[in-house]
Amino acid sequence: MGNSGRRLTAFLTAMGVFAWDRWTKEIVETRFGAYDTKVVIPGFFNIVHSQNPGVAFGIFQENPSHSRTLLLVAVSIAAVLILAWMLWKIDRQDRLTATGLSLIFGGALGNVYDRATTGSVTDFLDFYVGGYHWYTFNLADTAICIGAGLLILSMLLSNRKLNAEA
Repeated sequence: MGNSGRRLTAFLTAMGVFAWDRWTKEIVETRFGAYDTKVVIPGFFNIVHSQNPGVAFGIFQENPSHSRTLLLVAVSIAAVLILAWMLWKIDRQDRLTATGLSLIFGGALGNVYDRATTGSVTDFLDFYVGGYHWYTFNLADTAICIGAGLLILSMLLSNRKLNAEA
C-alpha cells in the first residue's frame, strides 16, 4: 500500500474511533441523567454518566476555573496537531506505530471535542471489584491506551530487532 493509502487508512481509523466515541457518549448523555448507574455485571462493571472537567484520572478537576478549560483545550489541540503531523509522515513508521498513532489521534479528537464544546469529558465505563473502582473512562480513553500499548510494543520489537542484528 502506498503512502497515500496508508495515510487514508490511518485517518479513517482515527475518524472511526472519533465517531464511535461520539456515538457512545451521545447515548449516555441522552439516556442517562447525571450520575445515573446501570449495573451490567454485578460486582464488576457498570455504565454510569459522569463528567470529568479535569484530565486523565480526574487530575485538575477540583479547580473549576474557565482558564483551566482554555489551557486544557489549547494543550490538547497542540497534541492533536502533533499527532496529525506524525500520521502525515506515516511512510516513516511501521504498521504497529501507525495503528497506535491512529488510535491515539482518534481518541484525543473525541476528548478534545468534548472539552471544547462542554468544558468537560463524558466518562461512562466503570469497572470495579468489591469497593475498589477504577477511574471511570470512555472509548476515547480506551483507544488512547491501546494505541500507547501498540507504540510500546513497536518500540520493544524494533529494539529486539536491532539487538539481534548487532
